[in-house]
Amino acid sequence: MRIVYSYYILDIVHRGHLKMMENAKAIAGKDGKLIVGILTDEAVMEKKSKPILSFDERFDLANALKYVDLVVAQETYSPLPNVKKIKPDILMESSSHDEKAIEEAQKVMESIGGEVIVIPFFPSQSSANIKNQIKK
Repeated sequence: MRIVYSYYILDIVHRGHLKMMENAKAIAGKDGKLIVGILTDEAVMEKKSKPILSFDERFDLANALKYVDLVVAQETYSPLPNVKKIKPDILMESSSHDEKAIEEAQKVMESIGGEVIVIPFFPSQSSANIKNQIKK
């Protein structure tokens, strides 16, 4: 059974999130599992402003999505503490993330016999852009 780990803030759910989860679930395979980490408010605020939706709301939204097998709290912006505990076969990353962080993730994944798959970031599918459009 292949385990895939993917993580999100999920303040505004949009097609980009769904496509990433759909792809992650496809990579896990029919008998595999997609575990989704939802960043706590404190984890988000390491790099961004506090989410509009509460952690509990964001957690419940992730749990309701058909591609997701298990939702866990992610207490740091980096997925690595969860990755070290869960030991997934695949860690999904976004090309919008820092290259140094992705390289560090690759080292950790290699040490546990897994790999990182980097999915392209589509700026048109961005929570920040959606929030900015609402403000206008």
